[in-house]
Amino acid sequence: MAVGEREARITGTGDALPWLHSPAPPLDAAERRALRTIRRLGIVGALFLAIGSLGAGAAPVLNPAQVIPVLRLFTRVTTVSLAIAVAGMLLLVTAWLLFGRYARPARVRMATPAQTIRTVVMWITPLLFIPPLFSRDVYSYLAQSEIVHRGMDPYSLGPAQALGVGDPLTMGVSNVWRETPAPYGPLFLELGSWMSSISGTHIVLGVMLQRLIALAGVILIIWSLPRLARRFGVEPTTALWLGAANPLLIFHLVAGVHNEALGIGLMMAGMEIGLRRLPIRVAGDSPPPLAKGELSFIVLGATVMTLAATVKINAALALGFFGVMIARRWYGRFTDLLRAATGLALVFIPVLVGVCLITGLGFGWIGALGTPGMARTLISPVTLLGYLSGGLGIMLDLGVHTHAIMDIFSMLGLAVAAAITLHLLWRSFTWQLRPIIGLGVAMAFVMGLHVALHPWWMLWAFIPLAASAGTSRFRVVATVGSAVLAVVIPPTGSPFDGRGFVLPQAYLAAIVVVVLAMLVVRRTVPLWREPPAGAMPAEGNEEPEIESPVRGSTLDGRE
Repeated sequence: MAVGEREARITGTGDALPWLHSPAPPLDAAERRALRTIRRLGIVGALFLAIGSLGAGAAPVLNPAQVIPVLRLFTRVTTVSLAIAVAGMLLLVTAWLLFGRYARPARVRMATPAQTIRTVVMWITPLLFIPPLFSRDVYSYLAQSEIVHRGMDPYSLGPAQALGVGDPLTMGVSNVWRETPAPYGPLFLELGSWMSSISGTHIVLGVMLQRLIALAGVILIIWSLPRLARRFGVEPTTALWLGAANPLLIFHLVAGVHNEALGIGLMMAGMEIGLRRLPIRVAGDSPPPLAKGELSFIVLGATVMTLAATVKINAALALGFFGVMIARRWYGRFTDLLRAATGLALVFIPVLVGVCLITGLGFGWIGALGTPGMARTLISPVTLLGYLSGGLGIMLDLGVHTHAIMDIFSMLGLAVAAAITLHLLWRSFTWQLRPIIGLGVAMAFVMGLHVALHPWWMLWAFIPLAASAGTSRFRVVATVGSAVLAVVIPPTGSPFDGRGFVLPQAYLAAIVVVVLAMLVVRRTVPLWREPPAGAMPAEGNEEPEIESPVRGSTLDGRE
């Protein structure tokens, strides 16, 4: 949107500043037709992924699809199923990228939030009733939840020790996790134990109930994203497209049934609730008096974010940046920061202790937080550096010290991430950066520098950035990162039982399918040419920053 179409005088803050302009005009007839075609392309991709999951998904060891007529065919042609699933992945990612052309904030006409949410619902619906994809983590959730349901401690016993190797729930757990304690928070395992009381050892029902928990988190994300986007001056459609319609979310939180969905959903909902009554101001303004209900919403928001931390501890980082927002709401002095930190601690500690005690699971999960680091992934830059350094040592005949080097790099990665997070907190506190952007960037480093980085971990960074990034630089990085990470691992979550040569063939076949699909839709959807003249500014796709009336600072808090 052009700057002239927005209000020139804004008494706002880098913390909370809703746009004061009218929403963008709706798409014209040709653009709506293109959008419907893109939506159908994504639905076809989701259906391909659903069909391929029958033979190429992370199915249970005792796969019920093997005795169902017609469906059992796909379990017997696993190579074909893999190609179908990969084609679905690429089709859905392509549809998402094409949809992004109508969600760019620089356009005169944009898709509406309702159109975007409807698209998300259509794309995830075929994936609600399929086997898990991309990893077998959900089977760990089932086994660990059953351990809780039977009254044992999941933080000292692994599934094999507590349930036995022959238990149907243990059989589905990946070998590396069968004897390890659970690294998940007590709230998540308590919810899982409730589900275990319903499903017992029925694997399919258990997976469906776990998917309900994940779906609740996705609903919270969809609820909070447009509200936070309006608060931070971002187009709600853009935020929903980058956050809720993100293929990483669809593939890994819905199809993959990861508990990141509930953790991120509670974190984002808590942030929205906490900011609900926080006044709007900029650096240098005198702080207004407390608004009605302001403290209550701050406490409620901090409580919800603490509950998110009892699902995945990563969410606790959001409280730090929330504290910066509260300190900036006052005079922005260091004493204000200490006061905000003390107040949030008085919420965080009792809620955390209360959840640990009420669930009866205690504090053993804190000691088990290092469990994920046992599985190192090659998409982690820290892991790659460790292996390269170890290999170089072997080449130079310095001995085999790869594991020791990996441990050193792991600690260095955590130290660097901690230092960058502190730096971002300080920049946010000194009005050089919008705090929620600082949260997204900090999450990117905390997750990206972990030796066990998984693609879905980056949603901890991309979703806050979707709600707050007012310029294209963050969106471009998040978009490229999401598209690449969405296709780097196969739907099986493994190198296809050692037959790695099958994967290039599957991806090649999928690329052919995508090219054919593009040839079919090219008359309806403009693939290579730009939208009609006037749809975008003459230069780039940068969303203009509005100068605030205080010391020439921009909405991102930069002076």
